[in-house]
Order: sequence, then C-alpha cells, then structure tokens
Amino acid sequence: MSSRISRAGARIVSLLPTRADLAEMGRAPRRDLLAGLTVAIVALPLALGFGVSSGLGAAAGLATAVVAGALAALFGGSNLQVSGPTGAMTVVLVPIVAQHGPGGVLMVGLLAGLMLIALAALRAGKYMRYVPAPVVEGFTLGIACVIGLQQVPNALGVPAPEGERVLVVAWRAVAEFAGAPNWTAVGLAVAVAVVMLVGARLRPTVPFSIVAVIAATVVVQVAGLDGAKPIGDLPSGLPAPSLSFLEPGALGALLAPAVAVAALAALESLLSASVADGMTVGQKHDPDRELFGQGLANIASPLFGGVPATGAIARTAVNVRTGASSRLAALAHAAVLAVIVFAAAPLVSKIPLAALAGVLLATAVRMVEVGSLRALAKATRSDALILVLTAVATLALDLVYAVIIGLVVAGALALRDVAGQVRFDQVPLDRGDHSDEEHALLAEHIVAYRIDGPLFFAAAHRFLLDLTEVADVRVIILRMSRVSTMDATGALVLKDAVEKLTRRGVLVLASGIRPGQRQVLDSVGALELLRHEGREYATTPEAIRAARGHLEGAGLLPALRGGEDGPHVCDE
Repeated sequence: MSSRISRAGARIVSLLPTRADLAEMGRAPRRDLLAGLTVAIVALPLALGFGVSSGLGAAAGLATAVVAGALAALFGGSNLQVSGPTGAMTVVLVPIVAQHGPGGVLMVGLLAGLMLIALAALRAGKYMRYVPAPVVEGFTLGIACVIGLQQVPNALGVPAPEGERVLVVAWRAVAEFAGAPNWTAVGLAVAVAVVMLVGARLRPTVPFSIVAVIAATVVVQVAGLDGAKPIGDLPSGLPAPSLSFLEPGALGALLAPAVAVAALAALESLLSASVADGMTVGQKHDPDRELFGQGLANIASPLFGGVPATGAIARTAVNVRTGASSRLAALAHAAVLAVIVFAAAPLVSKIPLAALAGVLLATAVRMVEVGSLRALAKATRSDALILVLTAVATLALDLVYAVIIGLVVAGALALRDVAGQVRFDQVPLDRGDHSDEEHALLAEHIVAYRIDGPLFFAAAHRFLLDLTEVADVRVIILRMSRVSTMDATGALVLKDAVEKLTRRGVLVLASGIRPGQRQVLDSVGALELLRHEGREYATTPEAIRAARGHLEGAGLLPALRGGEDGPHVCDE
C-alpha cells in the first residue's frame, strides 16, 4: 500500500511545474509581455461574448479567462497555450444551463476538473491523438455553425427565445424580428463582423475585434441609438471564492454532462496544444501535464463564478504569431484581463450585445478551414462521410454524441478496410527434387493456404466460409507466419474450421504460428486441437513431410523417390 501511495505521489509531482519552466519565463520577458497584451485584447470580446452565450453572463466569461487562463498557463503542459472560455464549450453549456441552471454549470465544471486530473494521473493524454482528422474537422465545422446560430437573437436585437436546439431558437428569433425589425442591432453585428473579416485579410496582426467593438460602443453612446442593448452591469472585480453552488443531491444528474465537458476540454486543449507545436520549432507539449493544468483550471474557475474552460486555438495561435516563447505570455494575458475586470468594468458594461454577436459571427466564419474541408472531402468517400456525419450530428444533436458517432463510424469503416486486406491464398507446392508425376500426386491430395494480414472478428467469418468450402483434398496446410494479429474471434473461427474439416475426414496442419498468437489460440482450445496428433509445425516443409507421411500411411500415395525431405516450400 505504501509503495502505491509513493508512486501516486511521484506521479503527481511529475505533473507540477519545474524549475526549467520558471527559468524559461525569464529569457525574453519583454516579448512575452507584449504577446500577452495582444492576446488579452483579442480575448476580451471573446470572453465577454462566450460568457453571454453560455447563459451565465459576461462576468462569467471574464472570470473564466482570468482564473482558468492563469492556472492553465502555470500548470499546463504547453509553453504557449492560452486557455479560457471557448465556443465549443459554450455549445455544450447551453443545454446544461437550461436544465440545471447556473449552479448546475458550475458544478459540472468542478466535476469535469476532477475528471481531467484523474485522466492525467492515468496518463490518458497520449490517447487523444488517435481521434481521426475527419472527426475533428466535422466537429469544428458543426461547432462553427452552432456558434453562428447562437448569435442570431443578439444580432437581430430580440430577446433569446425559449428552447435548447439552436436551429429552433434561431428560427423563432428570425420570426420575432420579422414582426418588429431592429435594424440598429443588425447593422452593428454586420459591421463588426465585416471589419473583423476584412481587417484580418488586410492586416492580420491588428486586433480588429477590439477595434470594432470599441468603435461600435462609441457610435452607440454618441448617437444615442435605440435598440442597441448593452451587456449590463459588471462586478468591479472577481467574486470571492464560494461553494454555494454545490448541491450534493444533483450529482447523479450532472455526471453525464460533466463527462461530456471533461471529454471536450481534453480534446480541444490537446488539439490546441498540438497546433501550437506545429506553428513553432522546438516546442513539444506534455499531454498529461496539459490535462492536469486544465483540470486545476476547471476546479478553480467555478469557485469564482466562471464557466468550464479549455485551451483556445484562436488565442493560442495569436500568442504564437506575436512572438510568445514561454508561459509568461499566457500569464500576462490573464493579468491584463484581471486589470480590466477591476478597473474598467463600467466601460465594458456599455458594450452592445449586438457588437459581441458580430465578434462571434466572425469567429465562427474564421473557424471553418475551407482548404482542409475540401482536401478531406476529396481524400476518400469514407473521410467525406465521417466529416459530414460528425458536422450534422453536432448541429442536430450535441457535441458528445457527434464525436461518439464520428468515432464509431470511423472505427467501423477502418475495420472494414482492414478486414478487406486479409488474404487467404492457395500457394503451390514447390517441385523440389521430384518428378512431375510425383508432384502431381502430392498436389492432388494436399493443398496449402497462406493467410496474410489480421485474423480478427471483422474478417474471421469470411475466412471460415472460404476454408470450409475447400473440397476433394485429404490434407490442408495453413501457413500462418504472415498473420499479423489475431483476436479471440479469429481463434474461435480457426478452431471451428479445423473441427468441421476433421469431421469431413480432412487433416488440417498448421505451420509458422507466431509466439504472440499462441496465447489467444490456447485460451480458446485451438492450440490444443492443432497439437493433437502433431498437427502443428514450426515450418511449412515439416508440415508437408507430415502430410506426405499421413497419405502414405493411408495408402493414398506410394513411397516417393525424392528422399525424406519431399517437396520444399520456403516460409516468408
């Protein structure tokens, strides 16, 4: 017991920041601080917008960006990752708010944080890399569509209609707008989105989101425009830590949403960290430390009224492009946002909701990588199907179901392709030193088959069908040296085939069974069956000699003149 505790303690210690991390932050502080300031300017409208979209308000988005952003930067596994509220997480949170209220969202964030720490302790970070690219791209496309639809009520200047499905809510908002148009809100949203999209093409390094939001706020205040509803009052500072949202009786109902939030936080954070690695030279994130940092961030964020957080791809990309080289940049981003919370809350509260809607509409458009979508759609039909199916499921169902559906379909199609690679080919017996007549006598009674590829559940039954249809032979030799892998189903099917052929009077011999396949064959009794009467041989020539001896003993073949070795077949 003590050794287990010590190993667990050592594992946790290995996830904590090191002296090297702290030393790295002192190498280029000026560049990192400038990058952090730039990211904070970009992150401010996004944090406000995602807070509003989540249903907990702009203050919750700011609290998340400050608290989660700082903790994830300090304890995470990437030197360049920037964390905070994201669009993907907002999509998951909206139905949770509708069903369980704000307290439910905060409780879900806390539970998700604990789950992320557990995943880090179990070293699960490495498994996230196995999510197929079409699932990720379809997931991102679906999220972009959902984020865009979520902004329709604020962009049209109408109260958010009741409902959990974004398509239904957006349609109801359009119907309400048609009855009482609010062109001020529409103009602000469209103007902010256009400025961001056009500006990003002309001057990618300029944070046009904050420029557009400030301009929209000034215009509304100076012109006194009606129909531009502001964010509303924001607290001057972060609320004191509180556990008032804890409701033990609601834990059972919140476990499933917490699993969804933890899975999304892990997937999006590790994907974002991988993007950061790809944009730099010499940077490599630690996936388990990243999960640990995100876990701590999601535990702390709810205590200050924040929502669940993840690594943010867009903000991380800005961080890298502006020259960040250490965690100091992400910490500076959180510090700048904290100063805004404490010093500029009255000014921030006057930002029109329609302007934030424009920011998120432009963000949704920029999330869609048309080139990547086109490439995947042209790659294979399977990739295109997975991409479209994941995107549609994200839009029609929710993110967790979408990812599960995408993974299941991708796995099924991959299994189909792998199963199609399994080959069961008859191979000729080499003539060796024997005459044509002697070789013809052997070939009349003995047939050898070579199995190439994995013998597993997806391909095993086709193998059984092909093998048991063999007719008019007395001995079958199965050359198994090229079987790459075998599962219990494959072993059972092999055993079934041997038993069926034996009942028909056909002797089945096997050669070249690999050591890794013996355990699974032995577990189902197939190895014992093959060993019965010496049916299993190390090499194919040995199996052929045994087959010849069996036929001679049965009086089906005369003693051959070619010597003891008989026909020779080389094992590959």
